[in-house]
Amino acid sequence: MKKSHPSVQQIELRVTQLSELFNSMDPTPFHHRDLDADAQEFLESWALEFPQDSHFRIIVHIEQMPQEDPAPLVTEAIHNHFEYKAVRSKRNLHVLLREGRASLLIGLGFLALCLLGADILASFTNNTFLRLLKESLLIAGWVAMWRPLQIFLYEWWPIVRRGRIYRNLGRSNVHVVPVSWSAGQLDTPFVTTRA
Repeated sequence: MKKSHPSVQQIELRVTQLSELFNSMDPTPFHHRDLDADAQEFLESWALEFPQDSHFRIIVHIEQMPQEDPAPLVTEAIHNHFEYKAVRSKRNLHVLLREGRASLLIGLGFLALCLLGADILASFTNNTFLRLLKESLLIAGWVAMWRPLQIFLYEWWPIVRRGRIYRNLGRSNVHVVPVSWSAGQLDTPFVTTRA
């Protein structure tokens, strides 16, 4: 069977100035700066719409193009930002799985104690209060297993998916183009006139 290549999805972002891509409160140089929250959310929300193995082409349209070519700067900033998010996502997964293992051990221990207590109370079937206590112990023991089951069945895979998307965004092919006045000609240089 022939292995198919992952699809390349295109995400386009339009800004007026280059500085709109970056968090204005971050004093570090551009290529190490955090992306603006709106720009980051826009890229992430679009990327999460696609399959997790997708590759990305990001086209940044800038209305007021700077004198120097901003493509290397923008590319490095986007790559750095999403590579960092991929690393954080991996760390979050490790923390979650560690929490899941601890919750599982605690839950199994508590469940064993509840089952043992319920077995002891099973011999007192005549007393209504003790029967109620026995059933309560069974329920409480299984409820204690809720969190580990939630982690191992449901919570880990969205983190893995986001991590893959971040990793692919961190390796995306980034293009920076000026915005043209005429539609459909985004390759045309942006021209400004001075009064």
